[in-house]
Amino acid sequence: MKNGILLQLILALAIPLIAQKPEKQNFRVMCYNVDNFFDCVHDSLTNDSEFLPSGIRGWNTSKYEKKQAHIAKVIAAIGGWNAPVLVGLCEVESDKCLTDLTHYSGLKSFRYKYIHYDSPDPRGIDVALLYQPNQFKPIHQEAIRIHFPHASEYKTRDVLFVSGQIPTGDTLHVFLCHLPSRLNGELESEDKRIFVASVIRSKVDSLFAANRHPKIIIMGDFNDLPTNSSMSEVLKAKPLTGSISARDLYNLMYKMQLERKGSNKYRGEWSALDQIIVSGNLLDSSSSFFTLQNDAHFFDAGFLLENDKAYLGKQPFRTYVGLKYHDGYSDHLPAYADFWY
Repeated sequence: MKNGILLQLILALAIPLIAQKPEKQNFRVMCYNVDNFFDCVHDSLTNDSEFLPSGIRGWNTSKYEKKQAHIAKVIAAIGGWNAPVLVGLCEVESDKCLTDLTHYSGLKSFRYKYIHYDSPDPRGIDVALLYQPNQFKPIHQEAIRIHFPHASEYKTRDVLFVSGQIPTGDTLHVFLCHLPSRLNGELESEDKRIFVASVIRSKVDSLFAANRHPKIIIMGDFNDLPTNSSMSEVLKAKPLTGSISARDLYNLMYKMQLERKGSNKYRGEWSALDQIIVSGNLLDSSSSFFTLQNDAHFFDAGFLLENDKAYLGKQPFRTYVGLKYHDGYSDHLPAYADFWY
């Protein structure tokens, strides 16, 4: 009888403790090529004439505000009840675009701050990082300028590198990239993407040399597939197969590319041009901050897609088709990943 009473007391004390065990908290990260997010103000230092009220596209305040609202809608939809902590944006023209997006759109209540540098891209389109300051506190930021050794006249976007403190107290290192396009042909432009990938890899190696297990996220529009040389051989971002090494990089979108899933569609084929890559120690579910293969996705909500009349199925709902205003979102779908702590 006494043993029974004692057992009941132990259970009565233990159950509340079990119930109070904290659940894992979500830390969502996304990247999105927003496809020519230009303001309507002429910048004499860049070739932005195409996206001015007097330009061939007829870009104006009304279209700019619609574009801004569309981007805000996508970010809010990906976040659900909670806004993504980090939002990497590609193809943003200016501080004005980012100020308007964070202060005068549907994102206003999320209180995002942003990091942006003007890059030497001829058209003036840059990368920018939005962040939730209560969950990510920047402690270092820099624009990594790209200087091509055999084509000094060629200018491209900077790689944005930001280190910040996350709720666990750890430092998270984030690279945001938009590698040179395939506009003049995949093979003709490959050497430029390979060079930018080598610059990123060099910076990653310096982080590994300074810290045994740095927490690294590399994301953006790479204009190459996970299987291309720039990604698999130069950046050395591996698929998640076999054992995981804390000092290697792993491409969360590798498997999706093999399954013919992607963020961009060209001539009927989906491609995973937008990717999220992590250091191996972020794939350890027993650590204080981690993600898993199934936590990475392309966001393919219905409002971001339209019928592909030429190749069947669906395709991204674009802002322009050629020079014709189409009132859509982007030619890319966003990529996102959930981290847990």
